[in-house]
Amino acid sequence: MFTHIESLRSAILPATSPVLSGFGAALPGALVASAEIDVRLGKPQGWLEAACGVASRHVAGPQETQEGLAAAAAREAMHDAGITLDDIDLLLFGASVGRQPIPATAALIKRELGGARLRFPAYDVNATCLSALVALDLAALQLAAGRARHILVVTSEIASRALPWNDAAETAGLFGDGAAAFVVSAAGAGKPAGARFGGFHMETYAEGYEACTLASGGTAIDFHKNPVAFARNAYFRMDGKALYRITAAALPGFLDRLLEKSGLRRDKIDLVVPHQASPHALAHVIRRGGFAPERIFDRVRTIGNQVAASIPVALCMARSEGLVQPGMRILLIGTSAGVSLAGAILET
Repeated sequence: MFTHIESLRSAILPATSPVLSGFGAALPGALVASAEIDVRLGKPQGWLEAACGVASRHVAGPQETQEGLAAAAAREAMHDAGITLDDIDLLLFGASVGRQPIPATAALIKRELGGARLRFPAYDVNATCLSALVALDLAALQLAAGRARHILVVTSEIASRALPWNDAAETAGLFGDGAAAFVVSAAGAGKPAGARFGGFHMETYAEGYEACTLASGGTAIDFHKNPVAFARNAYFRMDGKALYRITAAALPGFLDRLLEKSGLRRDKIDLVVPHQASPHALAHVIRRGGFAPERIFDRVRTIGNQVAASIPVALCMARSEGLVQPGMRILLIGTSAGVSLAGAILET
């Protein structure tokens, strides 16, 4: 895909930038094809893939847990970084939906990793599909403040347990399950072969608040007073047209501001790893973002939209496929419910 990277290219991120020193991902064992779901729904063969564009997705089984997937990814990331849990100063868990509203899932993941008696803090970060990217930025800020040397950023999503198959199968078909993790280290504390992180930029367009919702489980609906409404709203809902309208209008200007902040032009980005929201969304990034199609990492047709795990899993896949090489500039970019756009730059 990339035959040449400028070996003498000057860095745009300062040498003091935090480094992604370890990468890890974990996917559930079951890969479910859209053709299988067509049979369950009583639809003609090919219906779901034509409706949503996704051919397959990983789905967690009854014995697979969110914290189990998270821990598997975290162990891989720590092994990749050459450190152990004893070296971790903070654990951040970024996801749209945790195991339950209270307590924070991060504490459960810490226990799952065998760190119940270790003293480092662990807490959750929620910016829906951008949760992991926001957690990376928060990790960078903590490292810059000198509060830590190694931070474990973990994301894990089991979207398959709250999908509207009866009411909106074409929306439900977009989603898959997965987990990923990164060790983020202070400059000089991690291995030299890591990726510098910086240039984070985020904007929120709150007029789109109702475009993506999972309304039950918070204060909006009182289960005791209205259990029927609570049950009805315990599934993910999405207004695709409203989302597209907002992001289509916002994306070009947002990208301009993000790249200006980083001191980069579009043609200096070697690889774009976007949120694998949908095939339609990725086509939109190509069309409105001004990037060559071959520079966009696109695997949504085979793994689906893994919500907050989407960008991290895609980045780990790109790395394992040999598409991430030394001397590259990588743009991470995505959208989230709310509606927000966010992006960041990696330098390898």
